[in-house]
Amino acid sequence: MIINVLLIIIGFLLLIKGADILVEGSSQIAKKLKIPEIIVGLTIVSIGTSMPELFVSVTSAFNGSPDIALGNVIGSNICNLLLILGISTIIRPVKFKKETKWIEIPMCVFVTLLFLILCNLNSQLSFLDGLLLMFFFLLFLIYTIVIGKKQSQKEREEITKEINVFRNLIFIVIGIIALKYGGDFVVDNAVIIANNLHISEKIIGLTIIAIGTSLPELVTSVTASFKGNSDIAIGNIIGSNIFNILLIAGFSAVINPISFNSSYNLQLIILLIVTIVLGIFPYTDCKDEMTRSNGITYLILYIFYMIILFYI
Repeated sequence: MIINVLLIIIGFLLLIKGADILVEGSSQIAKKLKIPEIIVGLTIVSIGTSMPELFVSVTSAFNGSPDIALGNVIGSNICNLLLILGISTIIRPVKFKKETKWIEIPMCVFVTLLFLILCNLNSQLSFLDGLLLMFFFLLFLIYTIVIGKKQSQKEREEITKEINVFRNLIFIVIGIIALKYGGDFVVDNAVIIANNLHISEKIIGLTIIAIGTSLPELVTSVTASFKGNSDIAIGNIIGSNIFNILLIAGFSAVINPISFNSSYNLQLIILLIVTIVLGIFPYTDCKDEMTRSNGITYLILYIFYMIILFYI
């Protein structure tokens, strides 16, 4: 048990340092290649920080553990929105860009609703369902590429020529590797401890694994907020949630159809509601901004969610 705790601590250290390196390298690459930071958050950072979820869900699909595979995706998305975005916004209020408000958040609502429908059609995510989710994932990647090309002349003129692209690419790779193994250490050993305490796979998937695999998003978004890169902070969360459903759940279902436990419907409805609420924030008192009070609201909702999970 002591060894497992020590490995979890090592995992936390890898996650924190890996996130710092990843955000720094990504920001510099964005400036050099004339790519808006929001696009970096939606692609490079989101894929890198979603690696633990991908690893856990795919492994669970191979091992025939559907509750862990689905619980990981659903729980991580709820954790990303309520806990991580809540904390990031408390640190520094987030400004919503036009694309985020009109396209990316509605897209996140759509894929969440699609996921809910597909899971309930035949009480499973089938091979064809997985292919459909993967198809929408490709469309999302195409969208990010198109948006990335819509760069203003002013942004191009602000690029710093002294940025070393190769060095920052190495930083990104090191950061992603550190995040992956840090996530593995935390999740694997947390599962061992949880199993020793006789906790069900569903609870493990929705709590320990969901929070554990969301740690890269947590440290990445919080680090970005401290550094004033709010575009990366919110882009990382939205991108990760879309990737978790379209890529991770989709790829896992393609590998091995995942049976759906109807008790997950409550968590999926909660996820859908809090995603819709995120889309409402830009139209509240502080227009086009998610305020600290909004972040506090999300944290309170996460506490209530955890209470519901354990006691209802």
